[in-house]
Amino acid sequence: MAQSIDKPPFFNGDHYAHWKTKMKFFLKSRDYKLWDIVEDGPFVPQGSKAEWSADDRKKMELNCKTLHILFCAFGPSIYEKMSSCESAKEVWDKLEVTYEGTNEVKETKIGLLTLEYENFKMDPEENIEKMFDRFSTITNGLKGYGEAIPEEKLVRKLIYSLPESWDSKRTAIIEAKNLKTLKLDELMGSLLTHQIMNKNKEDEKKREEIRAMGEKKIKGPGINASAMALKSSTCHHEDSSEEDSEDEEMAYLFNKFTRFMKSKMEKSKHESMKKMKDSHKSKKKGSSSKQAYVATWSDEDSTDDEVAHLCLMALNEGEVTSNSSISNSYTFDELQDAYDDLLLEFKASFSKNKKVDFKNKN
Repeated sequence: MAQSIDKPPFFNGDHYAHWKTKMKFFLKSRDYKLWDIVEDGPFVPQGSKAEWSADDRKKMELNCKTLHILFCAFGPSIYEKMSSCESAKEVWDKLEVTYEGTNEVKETKIGLLTLEYENFKMDPEENIEKMFDRFSTITNGLKGYGEAIPEEKLVRKLIYSLPESWDSKRTAIIEAKNLKTLKLDELMGSLLTHQIMNKNKEDEKKREEIRAMGEKKIKGPGINASAMALKSSTCHHEDSSEEDSEDEEMAYLFNKFTRFMKSKMEKSKHESMKKMKDSHKSKKKGSSSKQAYVATWSDEDSTDDEVAHLCLMALNEGEVTSNSSISNSYTFDELQDAYDDLLLEFKASFSKNKKVDFKNKN
């Protein structure tokens, strides 16, 4: 959240090093003498107020002004700890001891930060931004404890902390730049530019690999597979069309044959029944047999399914006898001739079987 430049930075006990730096510059921006009071104090005039000189009164005025700014920056809990202090210097020192520790604690923290600084290396998974943020946290922490590092050393440390993949860039910077005058921001700009260029090269390489894979699929196995699939589909379509045409022709012939057989059977049945009526009109027993025969050849037996079944039986019998099968290559005339021959055989067989059956019943 943005903060007004007319209000001191708020402090509630967290991130003291961050607040300390902001407060330092806030006091200097208001009046540089306010920071002098914090840094050079404490200043408390001796004697009674009547004995104070004009300079003493001016210093006390600056001290009170600094205290007011500091107290306005504290939350309630921090104010309770600092309210007994009479000078800005005393408040500042007490804050350092409370949140930075005693001198012994400071030395320990400085030692840990120094060790981190000396062992600092860029991690392989880090980019330049993350690496610089981590580096700045360490160096600013040292600076906050009074251990400021010269910029030349920071530049050299940062250059030699780069991984092996950056060897070419590190060599180019060392040869082209004067490390004694090179600024840290300038170094960071050069490293970021190199990182962006490498990223663009990697992206272009990936795009080339993807294009190469796509071309390989189109020119290689992919096109063969597509051609084979197309060929297979075309052949299958042609075979299916031929088979469908032949099946339709056979179905037409079979239906025609079935209807013809049905009509012939009906006609033959009626003729046989008429003859039976004329020859056995006076015989009762014959009449019973005739009724049984009529019942046998009732309308139920003349359904399309049974006629079709008889036709198939006749065709199968002819197939077994002749050891031949109907080929899809036969013409319609050849099938018609076979049909006529089969019909004659069927009529003769039917008439013979009818007479034999009639005699057995009598």
